[in-house]
Amino acid sequence: MKTKPPLLFLLLVALIPAIAAAQSNQPKLIDAHHHFFDGDPAYLDKVLVKLERVDGMAFILTPPKDLEKVRAAIAKHPDRFVGFADIRLDDPRALDEIDRFHLAGFRGVGEISSPLKNYDDRSYWPIYERAEEYGMIVLFHTGIVNRVHPDVPSDISVDRMRPAKLDGIARRFPKLTIIGAHLGNPDYAWAAEIARWNPNLFFDLSGSSLIKKQDDPTFWKSIFWWSGIVSPHTPKSSVSAFEKLVFASDVFDGELDEFDRQIERYHKTLDACGVPPEAQAKIFSGTLWKILNEKK
Repeated sequence: MKTKPPLLFLLLVALIPAIAAAQSNQPKLIDAHHHFFDGDPAYLDKVLVKLERVDGMAFILTPPKDLEKVRAAIAKHPDRFVGFADIRLDDPRALDEIDRFHLAGFRGVGEISSPLKNYDDRSYWPIYERAEEYGMIVLFHTGIVNRVHPDVPSDISVDRMRPAKLDGIARRFPKLTIIGAHLGNPDYAWAAEIARWNPNLFFDLSGSSLIKKQDDPTFWKSIFWWSGIVSPHTPKSSVSAFEKLVFASDVFDGELDEFDRQIERYHKTLDACGVPPEAQAKIFSGTLWKILNEKK
């Protein structure tokens, strides 16, 4: 991996306006996890319709080959799209790619997935350090992962992507905002507990978990248990424990109906758990809006 970029490069970066800063009003919904589909710019037109209907914004997870396509869409609609660099930790060009995406105005890195080593392996630290330096949010896949081609050998292990692997990263890089996708499915308790003690760590509940627990939505109260608890064994806070969650749809392969279904699932679950309206507003938008504006 390459060393820190030269001073001239950093000066050029500093002169580029933050594309995502164009929106002055907080949207009602921010989707923290939306995959760009098939390199097709027309797909983002369809996403735009969904976002405008709900006054929403989406983090568009963008492979390096599609950077220019997504950047063009962000330039047209900076109030609806935020770019994320969908890179691989084991790509020898990873740092170069982060530099390139940052220069293009992208605000995050992810969804990071399928590493050849544990997420917290020290060989990955320069990547996290670069993201922290640029004020970029990092989105990690955590927990179970699908197996699309079971007949093809692959070097993928969910053990390397357990939510507990994010604890050391959050502590080592305290200015790095981290989102763990899928709340570590099925290691929900581990995910929530490390989020409880790390103020820079959040999780989304996208994927199959809200489907799996749809007949028992109050289950999540046992995971986010510390609301209102006063004890030396939990951080001092008056906010709902559920505020460690952010909204995400995890739309991939262009399955846009999942966006609507996921909004409905979140509302059903949070209402069933008695999460106050002010906390729900942060989950759906407020938390990420604050982070985006702090990191301009």
